[in-house]
Parts: sequence; structure tokens; C-alpha cells
Amino acid sequence: WVQEEAPDVLCLQETKCGAQAVPPEVRDLPGFPHQFWASPEGRPGYSGVGLLARQEPISVTYGIGERRAARPRRVVTAEFPALFVVAAYVPNSGRGLVRLDYRRRWDSAFRSYLSRLDARKPVALCGDLNVAHGELDLRHPRANRRTAGFTAEEREGFGQLLAAGFLDSFRHLYPALPHAYTFWTYLGGARERNVGWRLDYFVLSRRLQGALCDSKIRSHVLGSDHCPITLLLAL
Repeated sequence: WVQEEAPDVLCLQETKCGAQAVPPEVRDLPGFPHQFWASPEGRPGYSGVGLLARQEPISVTYGIGERRAARPRRVVTAEFPALFVVAAYVPNSGRGLVRLDYRRRWDSAFRSYLSRLDARKPVALCGDLNVAHGELDLRHPRANRRTAGFTAEEREGFGQLLAAGFLDSFRHLYPALPHAYTFWTYLGGARERNVGWRLDYFVLSRRLQGALCDSKIRSHVLGSDHCPITLLLAL
């Protein structure tokens, strides 16, 4: 699928392995000589992300510059001539919302980080953001008001990111499109019945709006409880 899609940059979330354990079929993907992997020290299978690029970035950084929030190293940022590309795996608030306070602190720190980048050049954020922003973004909103990923606090946090000068590329192009999801639990045949959530996003600096060609959900691509998404920009 990667070779068919032929992206310029490929972002991976929840990689579940450290850099040394990346499988050879990924390490040797044709056309992606520049690969950057992040995972927490001592916990290589936890909250990892990867960024693979055809063109060598100007620079690459890890984390979000906040010691407390960035400890799991859930973020890789690559600077290219026209923009920053950020690959991120946002923390889940957990069963019973036991980590909701942590998640709110992380959202605030992440928003500040993205705004600092945006002050330098435009940003394209790709990630599992672990939030369904609107009622259109999950199949059963009424039953999930206090479920991780759809709490008022998490949705407000995403709204604050948009208010800070960013746009949700998919909803910008398809504001009323229903049943467009990127995650389905393995339980109960959810994917076959399309009982899902839209948790994966391309979020852009608003000044990239004119360069936005399309934002696609590749729901036919199997192999995970999430599906890939694709951003098309004319830069």
C-alpha cells in the first residue's frame, strides 16, 4: 500500500517497537532513506512514532519541549523548506478517564508547541489525536459522552487548537460528511458494520488552506484497528 500511495512523508503512530527493532520490510521500504523513530527510554514498545521521508529534512526534533509532557517522546518533528511535518500519538485518557487531567495538560503543552512552530513556518500535523471532535466523528455520540476520546474536555482541547490558528483538513473539505471513521474496535464486528471513530487527523496551519488539495481517509486499507489517512498539498 505504501508503494502504491507513494507519499513524500510517511508518519506512523503506536509503532510498538524501538528503533533497533523496526522490521526490515519497513526499514527497507524503497524511496524512504530518511527514517526517524521515537519511543520512551526503557519502554520501546510504548507510544512510539516514526517519520519516513524521501527528502532529507533540514532538521529533526523529538518531543514537544516540555519535560513533563514529552517524557514518552510521542512526537517527531521534521523541518522541510516549506513547512514542518509533525508526527504525533496523543495520550489516551484511559479507561474510566483516569488520565484525563494528564491529557488536558498534554493538550495545552502540545498546542503551545505547535504555535511556536507555526510562528516560524507553516505546520502539518499528522497523528492519532485520540479525540473525535464533533458528533459526526463517531457512530454513537450520545452513548460516549464520558468515554475517552469524546469527553467535553478533550473536544474543547481540540477546539482550542483550531482557534489557535489551525484547521482540521478533512472537516474543512467535508464539513457534513457522515460515517467517515479511521478507527474501529476489534470487538463485535465494528469495522464490518462501520461503527467507528475519526481519531486520526491532518491538522494544518490556516495559511496552508490555499495549498490544500485533499484530505483522504483510506478506509479500505486493512492491517490495523486504524486505517491510513492521506494529505495532498500543492507546495
